[in-house]
Amino acid sequence: MSAPETRDSVRDRHSKAHSDALDGVEIEPWIGGESVSAEESTPTVDPVVGEPITTVSVCDSAMVDRAVETAWEAFERTWAETTPTDRAQRLADWVETLEAHRDELSLLECLDTGKPRAEAQAEVDGAISTLEYYASVARTQSGQQIPAGNDLHMYTRMEPFGVVGQVTPWNFPSWAAAWKLGPALAAGNCSVLKPSAHAPLTTVRMAQLATEIFPDGVINVVTGTGRKTGAALTEHDDVRKLSFTGSGEVGSEVMRAAAERIAPVTLELGGKSPLIVFPDADIDTAVAAAANGVYYSTGEICDALSRVIVHEDVHDEFVDRLVSRAESYTLGDPLVEGTTLGPLTNAQQLETVTEYVEIGRNQGATLATGGGVPDEGALADGYFVEPAVFTDVENEMRIAQEEIFGPVQTVQAFESYDEAIALANATDYGLAGGIVTESTDRVHAAVRDIDAGIIYVNAYGPIRPEGPYGGFKQSGIGRDLGEAAVDHYQQTKTVYVNIDEPEL
Repeated sequence: MSAPETRDSVRDRHSKAHSDALDGVEIEPWIGGESVSAEESTPTVDPVVGEPITTVSVCDSAMVDRAVETAWEAFERTWAETTPTDRAQRLADWVETLEAHRDELSLLECLDTGKPRAEAQAEVDGAISTLEYYASVARTQSGQQIPAGNDLHMYTRMEPFGVVGQVTPWNFPSWAAAWKLGPALAAGNCSVLKPSAHAPLTTVRMAQLATEIFPDGVINVVTGTGRKTGAALTEHDDVRKLSFTGSGEVGSEVMRAAAERIAPVTLELGGKSPLIVFPDADIDTAVAAAANGVYYSTGEICDALSRVIVHEDVHDEFVDRLVSRAESYTLGDPLVEGTTLGPLTNAQQLETVTEYVEIGRNQGATLATGGGVPDEGALADGYFVEPAVFTDVENEMRIAQEEIFGPVQTVQAFESYDEAIALANATDYGLAGGIVTESTDRVHAAVRDIDAGIIYVNAYGPIRPEGPYGGFKQSGIGRDLGEAAVDHYQQTKTVYVNIDEPEL
């Protein structure tokens, strides 16, 4: 019989994992094909034990200038002359290299975010799949011939912006990096990418693994805080296009910075996505969608289905089963097999989630289960919170309107179809929505009526690289993923060639 887990045994396991993960690896800004360092640094913290994994440089405006200048040099020297076929082959070669380092990347992701190993592995696989998709898309790019007249040959060319700035969040760092870099590189741009200071490890390592595949300076990673590094990047006059994933508050600042120089932006921001459970729904299917939609990745998901709107006829049965499902998760060390729910990624997010649990209770909602924080035992040093379910939720409550970004599910009842749609749309956000029903007619009606950019039917997910990803209203503008993302990283040039009658 093995000894019970203690705080010391968990810390020892993670200390060894830190050493293993960083053996021979230097996590520093990656500019022009080499690691560089800055005077200031910040720790990236393991959320299981609350201790630093390593420290990473904070790039100041001078280092961001260097990265942007290096990217332009690479673009003008070699990258602008590459063909779609060449870019496709380089992306494919990068995919092959990343696959060979799959386990290494998964461990880094697990340690940096707190995801269970299986989820970290799935995220790395998703990143690889995304880059593989853009390797294939790169070859299919084309302009358009426009038959405007017999004396005119009119056509369009799709051209890259040159150097683009990209900012990714801490919840899905490797996947988000692939979402940004894949279409940008396929379209012919060079990139300066800033990962979150809370989880930069896999992004830096992915860039390092692109050495000798892409010319130096095509991929640059500047690490640091949003206030110092991110602002320097988004406000940079020589960055021609910006793509940002993160909070609505910061997204507004990015948009204002871009407006100063009329630079186009893609913004993927927050969500408060509804899941409508109609009376004919299979309850097991509905519970799975509701649980996966808010407890996967500890609820730190932009399109989390965090508001269940369930018909009154099946409300009580649904709640009973959802509570049982929430209580079935195994909260634990993500390095240990069998853990199904890891910690939140940082201490600030733990504070945010626990504050919302108190807000929900104080505003009159019923906490049916969860919401507690382990204050003793093996998990006491980490940023853990039990998966929660709130019932008796009114739509004006803050837990029904504001993005919590944690494992907190709210449940509301409805009587009619129109009421369900009204509740679903009664939010400032519009990233995603979900529907559970056996009626094809109801599916298509709800898809039409829900104000959201992504609709899941009878499940949460999957997210595939072929499908454009983005939202309505305050959830952002533009799209990641799909061929639409490549379009966002290109400019259209229209060419008029006047043709005279031929003379012999």
